[in-house]
Amino acid sequence: MILDWKIVAEKIYNELKNEILPLEKKPKLWAILIWNNSSSIRYIKQKQKWAEYIWVDFELLTFDENISQISLLEEINKLNIDENISWFIIQLPLPKHINEQEIINSINPEKDVDWFHPINQWKIVIWDETWLKPCTPAWVIELCKFYNIDLIWKNIVIIWRSNIVWKPLANMLINMQATLTICNSKTKNIDFYTKNADIIITAMWSPEFLTTEKINKDTVVIDVWFSVIDWKIYWDCDFENIIQNWNKITPVPGWVWALTVAMLMKNTLKAYKK
Repeated sequence: MILDWKIVAEKIYNELKNEILPLEKKPKLWAILIWNNSSSIRYIKQKQKWAEYIWVDFELLTFDENISQISLLEEINKLNIDENISWFIIQLPLPKHINEQEIINSINPEKDVDWFHPINQWKIVIWDETWLKPCTPAWVIELCKFYNIDLIWKNIVIIWRSNIVWKPLANMLINMQATLTICNSKTKNIDFYTKNADIIITAMWSPEFLTTEKINKDTVVIDVWFSVIDWKIYWDCDFENIIQNWNKITPVPGWVWALTVAMLMKNTLKAYKK
């Protein structure tokens, strides 16, 4: 069975659009783009496209990829103190000469709708989910809810390494009473964990790593990311064979970006209401 995130994303966008359309003053989201990385440009265009679709005003601020870290911090501080700017995001990744974590740390936590700032991430750790939620972890849970995939007591394996995604995702799943195992490319005997998993969430950038031999027939597979080799895209999972095995699995390539952006827009509207 295909867990079609396109259907989930469209549902969220249409709900948001119907809620925003009657508003006299529309929510507004500011975004910073630092360089001309092709993936970043495609991703920011997705954010602009869907913001405009649901009637969220979107303003993009672009800076040369050679901007110094000090200059970038100064620009972020302008956004932090500007009372006319309520929320903004910084498109990642950043150029190698800029310390990504320091930039994230410099964002005013109250204007952080990506929910990347350590203060906001800490709220997830202490079970405070009354405010916003980080976008990619939020859509994983939203996808499961849509398809009635119960997370309580399930053995969930996350194959990932990321401060802004898998750590908050792990904490959100723990808060929902799931049983978590965290793996990565260095995990010994990783097949032992994947074969015993009820749900696998993977973004390990390893082409077709997850095969039918490494899972059981009831495993739910959520494949989040991909690798590019010789201009060809490879996802973590051997989708063609896994889907023939009757496992529930997200489609390749699917609408992974659009669903992440949907949760960003959901955060934006929630922040606007506050």
